[in-house]
Amino acid sequence: MPPQLHDLDLYLRRLGYDAPPPPTLDALRELQLRHVSTFAFETLAALTHAPVAIDLPSLQRKLLHDGRGGYCYELNRLFLALLQALGYDARGLTGRVVMGGAEDALPARTHLFVQATVEGVPYLADVGFGSMVPTGPLRLDSEQAQSTPHEDYRISRRDDGYILRARVGEEWRGLYVFDLQPTAEIDYVVGNWYVSTHPESPFRGQLYAARMGPGLRKTLRNGSYAVHRLGAPSERWELESADAVLAVLRDELGITLPDDPKVYAAIAKKLAAAPGRTG
Repeated sequence: MPPQLHDLDLYLRRLGYDAPPPPTLDALRELQLRHVSTFAFETLAALTHAPVAIDLPSLQRKLLHDGRGGYCYELNRLFLALLQALGYDARGLTGRVVMGGAEDALPARTHLFVQATVEGVPYLADVGFGSMVPTGPLRLDSEQAQSTPHEDYRISRRDDGYILRARVGEEWRGLYVFDLQPTAEIDYVVGNWYVSTHPESPFRGQLYAARMGPGLRKTLRNGSYAVHRLGAPSERWELESADAVLAVLRDELGITLPDDPKVYAAIAKKLAAAPGRTG
């Protein structure tokens, strides 16, 4: 039996539901879109080298009660539990992130996402892939371009697995490769440990945050804040102070900031070390 959610009613209220939706494809589409629009992707814990707990009581406290976001092992772990509680046939899968690099690279399995099967059709449902998170479920049995409320995506067969790509402008960019190998809780623990503590993790000591809105994506990378609107040029601002970064996290990305002076100090340190900064 999968772990149980104790705050299901609160979780649904945060997503705008008065009652549990039925386990249908239309509901899955709406759940995924609402989730990425409600809970921000953020790496504040990894920035300060703080431990990241992914047991369900800790995740419910952080996301539902404390007003925080998280990364894939937090967001998708909780989303998986939600789908299972609503009656979906859902399970966790892991992938190797190739975004920004060669598609034939073989990095560690550091991304957790969800496979949900609805009326016998398998779908990829991901609410934790940062700035390029799909905002709608994607059929696993199709190699055609698939639309979402934001970009188009495509899942292609590759060797004994798959690769997920997103259309950015006129270009298809690889995001992650994966297979359908069964996973267990220990796989999430090991992957989360690597992402949050390993010196070569791209998240350790870094601040990334993102949240979706109607027709737009808001993204933060250390001191660089951008708003990407569909069909329009992106806007970008280089933030000059830790206070400005915290304001974006709070006011633009909707994150309740932790009462931890280490966060302010870590952001200020990142800004001071950025190329072109003089202190």
